Amino acid sequence: MLRAINSQKEVSTKLMKGLLDLIILQFLNAQPMHGYQIITKIRKNFGVYFGPSTIYPLLGTLEKKGYVKSEWNMSNERPRKIYSLTSNGQSMLNFTEESLNLICRKISIQTNAGMTVESPTQSTVSMMAKKGRSDPTNRLAFEMR
Repeated sequence: MLRAINSQKEVSTKLMKGLLDLIILQFLNAQPMHGYQIITKIRKNFGVYFGPSTIYPLLGTLEKKGYVKSEWNMSNERPRKIYSLTSNGQSMLNFTEESLNLICRKISIQTNAGMTVESPTQSTVSMMAKKGRSDPTNRLAFEMR
């Protein structure tokens, strides 16, 4: 039983790593955020910790690709770099979500058609969706249910 739980967590973490850019774009679609907000929101919604050494380089890459833009907010006691989604980022988010939803539907159709498909991905996607349901801005988790 413990081995199965560890395997599910491992698969969930691998999926999160693979979808991290999409998750960040999704969060920024809901509202502009600084890096630490993104880190804490990922941990709260998915139960997985990705630190600054993972998130900030990814934000830099997303910015270089034109999916996010950043501005310094100097109005607080501590300056913060605020990231927001660009129109190119919105297009990439929409395309990726549609692609993932198509994959999930195909897995579901194969499973429902009586084929024996072992799909840890499907159960992990369901598990991730359940974790994300509490956040109405979490479109990916909501649509992947």
